[in-house]
Amino acid sequence: MLSVIARSVLTKYRRSCLPSQAVVRAMSSSGGTSSPYTTLAISHPAESITHVELHRPEKRNAMNKAFWSEMVDCFNVIAADPDCRVVVVSGAGKIFTAGIDLMDMASDVLQLEGDDTARMSWKLRKIITKYQETFSVIEKCPKPVLVAVHGACVGGGIDLITACDIRLCTQDAWFQVKEVDVGLAADVGTLQRLPKVIGSRSLVNELALTARKMYADEAKSSGLVSRVFADKEAMMAGALEMAREIAGRSPVAVQGTKVNLIYSRDHSVAEGLDYMATWNMSMLQTHDVMKSAQASMEKKSPKTVAFSKL
Repeated sequence: MLSVIARSVLTKYRRSCLPSQAVVRAMSSSGGTSSPYTTLAISHPAESITHVELHRPEKRNAMNKAFWSEMVDCFNVIAADPDCRVVVVSGAGKIFTAGIDLMDMASDVLQLEGDDTARMSWKLRKIITKYQETFSVIEKCPKPVLVAVHGACVGGGIDLITACDIRLCTQDAWFQVKEVDVGLAADVGTLQRLPKVIGSRSLVNELALTARKMYADEAKSSGLVSRVFADKEAMMAGALEMAREIAGRSPVAVQGTKVNLIYSRDHSVAEGLDYMATWNMSMLQTHDVMKSAQASMEKKSPKTVAFSKL
């Protein structure tokens, strides 16, 4: 039933460009989308696009124990799925996420078993590194990941979005590095990725040390997000359109671009160039280059080219 609905949505979109409200309905899981997960809803609103929706709206999409493993399982599946070329992440309900579900997670970090401090610490380290993988798996996924934020994005939500490739938000969105307010230092990605996302180290320090809220306009001007939309309907329509633009390009080119952007972020220019040369000495030997060049000479969009699955 889901595949029939998805094909119908795609056909209508290509014919007349769906109005924003219809796009939101197409990307929403509340209409009966099946999912193997308890905290995530998965749908396919258009060809080659996977929509991952944080789906605990009654709990403000707070991140409980199941979420931390389900995100890893979900993105491992997506990474290996040749039918998926782009991912869109959003949140169901009134806000994107309230962050960590402290009540549900407390037993993992506050009730450690062990004969002494060293053994308890070793177990806690294993738990923390497991949680870190929940968002690192997004960064490791070779498919570009767009995240669409509406309302609040708190605590663990910042860890999540900074692992994504493109960040969009609504005008009413706000962001908060909340951890110092609950007595800990953010430990699953924010302190490592946010300084690489925002150009001002001083602003990063301010946000992390004061736990103040950052609203949409400041998020845009600082580089945390690249676009701000009037409301969720407009944002989801914009996210889907951007995802369709990316999905219409060569998957060899798109995925290679993501891999090398991340590599270059963490290495010197010389190292990045050397890695790029090694990468493209094989990736340039693809039919996609000639297909794309021919489309360009014929003044056609790359989206008209039938690229093979990767």
